[in-house]
Amino acid sequence: MVELNLKNRELCDQKSTTLNTKISITAFSSISPLGNNVDTVWEKYLDNKHCFTRQFLDQQETSVAALSEESKQIIAEVRESDIKYKFLDDSVLFALEASRKAVEQAGWNSEDVFGINIGSSRGATDLFEKHYKEYIDTGKAQTLASPTTTLGNISSWIAHDLQSVGPEISHSITCSTALHALLNGVAWLKSGMADKFLVGGSEAPLTDFTIAQMRALKIYSRINQEEEPWPNLAFDFDKTQNTMILGEGAAVCCLESGEKDNAIAYVTGVGYATEILEHNISISAEATCFQKSMKMALKDVDLETVDAIVMHAPGTIKGDLTELRAIEKVFGSELPLLTTNKWKIGHTFGSSGILSLELGLLMLQHDTFIGVPFGTKQNQTQSIKKVLINAVGFGGNAVSILIEKS
Repeated sequence: MVELNLKNRELCDQKSTTLNTKISITAFSSISPLGNNVDTVWEKYLDNKHCFTRQFLDQQETSVAALSEESKQIIAEVRESDIKYKFLDDSVLFALEASRKAVEQAGWNSEDVFGINIGSSRGATDLFEKHYKEYIDTGKAQTLASPTTTLGNISSWIAHDLQSVGPEISHSITCSTALHALLNGVAWLKSGMADKFLVGGSEAPLTDFTIAQMRALKIYSRINQEEEPWPNLAFDFDKTQNTMILGEGAAVCCLESGEKDNAIAYVTGVGYATEILEHNISISAEATCFQKSMKMALKDVDLETVDAIVMHAPGTIKGDLTELRAIEKVFGSELPLLTTNKWKIGHTFGSSGILSLELGLLMLQHDTFIGVPFGTKQNQTQSIKKVLINAVGFGGNAVSILIEKS
């Protein structure tokens, strides 16, 4: 009996140690309207200019945040790198490119056992629309219509490309998808079921039908960027119209259990919450889900030590304001520095949270706050050591991630 009690105590101690283990971010890579490498991305954040261009979508000129011609060429080369990639959607190819670079940066190889969790809000948007149109026009579906448009094919193709042997997970939790992937990776690592996880999100939503859906919700920006300097007014809490704009891109990060010499930052808090909805896209006046997710992520953390928050803030009247109210409820009158990147790169749906994480990582790395040029000026008065990242999607699924300097 004494031996059994000692064994149980040892197991409990091991479990407690695993749950308290630090989670290292050992690599990060992205491809987005900001660029395809970390230096270009940082330069874009410093220039105080938005990344929007005009494309003819949904039968009219539309503001969008698209990949640059250089980045599109990189994606074209990814498509040509394997004959099987010829018929894949851009959402898969974006994720392949980001994953290749991240894994190389982290020093992982085919002998490493690591999990993959890459999500997307809409998945193979462009390819699905093309296959469906062909079916309507001809009455026949292409042979590869199903396997190339299922959500799970993002992580599956990444696993194929990287020759990994760990678990592969894909999911869609609307606009908080990527941070849910990070949340899931942290859970696997803290459970002791994995030592390494590749997590992130990818989205290629710049299609006629997707834009039409956002316009039907009356949340898409109607501001003419040729006449006004800021077509997306994310972080303007006095705006009188919704100004959301869609962007495309993917980002991933490598998570590892424990403190690592090559860590670029640590995940030290995670939070999540869902709130009761009044209708399909609703969120409460004080974003109860955000209050809960932030409080969970900040458990046992002195709120005064949180230096900045990268808000979800999509550029809609209610979305921006309710998140601000939630932050005020949690932090009181002494708010951290607040920012968002939606005014610059638009809303990238399922990959938006991980691209917000990228901004947080860069602010930590450069010890420089990146504000919103048309927002209330905020002065950085101390070193940036802790940044909170928020994301929420249709369905009131909020996630908050706290990161700290390594």
